[in-house]
Amino acid sequence: MSHRILVVEDNAANLELLVDWLESERFKVQTATTLDEAFAAFKGDLPDTILLDVQLGAQDGLELATWIRRDPKLRAIPVIAVTAHAMTTDHERVMRAGCSACVSKPIDFQLLREQLDRWLTVPAKAQPRR
Repeated sequence: MSHRILVVEDNAANLELLVDWLESERFKVQTATTLDEAFAAFKGDLPDTILLDVQLGAQDGLELATWIRRDPKLRAIPVIAVTAHAMTTDHERVMRAGCSACVSKPIDFQLLREQLDRWLTVPAKAQPRR
C-alpha cells in the first residue's frame, strides 16, 4: 500500500521538488498552497502524514498543526514541518505547535526519507498527543 502525503507548500519550486521526489519514492501526493486548501484537504481521504511549510506567505503554517492536534480523529497523523527557519527557537516553536519532526530547507532528502520511514511506521497510539 502506498502512503498518502499531504504537502502544504506555497513556493511553486519547492512544491514541485517535493512532489517529484515523493512520487519517485512511490507516495501518493496531495497538495495545498494555502491554509484554506490544507483544511479543505481533510474533507476527503485523510493523509498518512503531512509535510508542512511553516511560513505560507503571510500565513503561519503551524496553525494547521495546532488544529490537527486538537481534533481526536486527526491528532495521530504525523506532521513534519519543513522550514527555512533552522534556529533552535524556531525548532522549539514547531514542536510546541504539535509537529512530530522538523526538516530544514534546503531539504536533505535522506533525512526526509528517514523521518517519513520513522513516522509512517509508528503505531497511531504512539504518535504525540498534544
